[in-house]
Amino acid sequence: MTADRAGSLTVTLCRDFGEFGALAGEWDALHRRCATATPFQSHAWLHSWWISYGQEGRLRVLLVRRSGRLIGAAPLMLVHRPMPLLVPMGGAISDFFDILLDEEEAGYAVGALQRGLDRAARHCVVDLREVRPDASAQLLFGRWPGARSRLTDSTCMELPAKPLDGLVARLTGSRGQRLRAKLRRVEALGVEARKIPQDGVPAAIGTLLRLHELQWRDRGVNPEHLRARFSDHLVRSVSRMVGDGTAAVTEFRLGGEVVAANLSLQSGQLAGGYLYGADPGLRERKVDVSTMLLREVAQQASDTGREVLSLLRGAEQYKNHWQPVTVVNQRLLLARPGLDPLLRLRESQVAVRERAVETVKARFPAARDWHERLTTLPVIGR
Repeated sequence: MTADRAGSLTVTLCRDFGEFGALAGEWDALHRRCATATPFQSHAWLHSWWISYGQEGRLRVLLVRRSGRLIGAAPLMLVHRPMPLLVPMGGAISDFFDILLDEEEAGYAVGALQRGLDRAARHCVVDLREVRPDASAQLLFGRWPGARSRLTDSTCMELPAKPLDGLVARLTGSRGQRLRAKLRRVEALGVEARKIPQDGVPAAIGTLLRLHELQWRDRGVNPEHLRARFSDHLVRSVSRMVGDGTAAVTEFRLGGEVVAANLSLQSGQLAGGYLYGADPGLRERKVDVSTMLLREVAQQASDTGREVLSLLRGAEQYKNHWQPVTVVNQRLLLARPGLDPLLRLRESQVAVRERAVETVKARFPAARDWHERLTTLPVIGR
């Protein structure tokens, strides 16, 4: 650990996973004081992610304290390929990245993080993916004194966080009528939704992943969703998050049988559905699964006072039925003064990869969201 003092501010670099684990209480308190924080910056999510995906010696978490109180944090890690980079903890299975800033001391905290990151990135480029346009990381980018570049990243879609009746009321003409008919179909079948308590999360995650595999069978499931490390991560993280109110697992039953399950995450101003599984038989019975799930997630978001109902990454056609607002995540590249050539090299590497993705999409137009499938594989062994 290294430290630098500026007035009463202390900036430290945490490289020890045990030390990061011990931060849970104060990290969670800071997470609650940061309005832009997403669920993917919670300690439960990051700590569990590192157990499944992290590598010893790669942890790089910047911490800012003022008079001993944690007021800023940047959860990063070091990778060596295709070049030395500092990248977000959470990897490709996390939809958003951000730094954490105490709302009341954001100016002090972001300045201290900038100084700490300048030292931590002495020989590498900082590559921050999936940054929302209103993220706290944008403040860091704005104050960065060295080379920097802003690129586009994944497309997301967002709705206002209100009950489904309010979302349907936004729609006009036949579109709203069709969605109301779909809801009546779910009600007529007698599908019942039940939130799972904390002690039921491990079994419910198992059910969700089983249904998820079943729904995508022979249609190109994301292979990471079938791996034990992913399942273990969800069980660990979601068990904690359900306990503190930042996650909910909902099962949908028909005739006493679980026919669908959904995991939603929430924090700060944002809530959204992360992963679901559904028995293909529901579609055979003319059940619109996405509408059924959205009703529950929208109600949860409204009940907890969130402002944004995020449909998370991806611009799938079914999301357009709700007339959402398109929000494009950003990719922020940073390098110390004098390392501009390294940053430009990273820009060119990103451009080459994006062209490769576009080529695949052009050759296989019927494939399901190839951009997401090719760019969200976890960074392992780097």
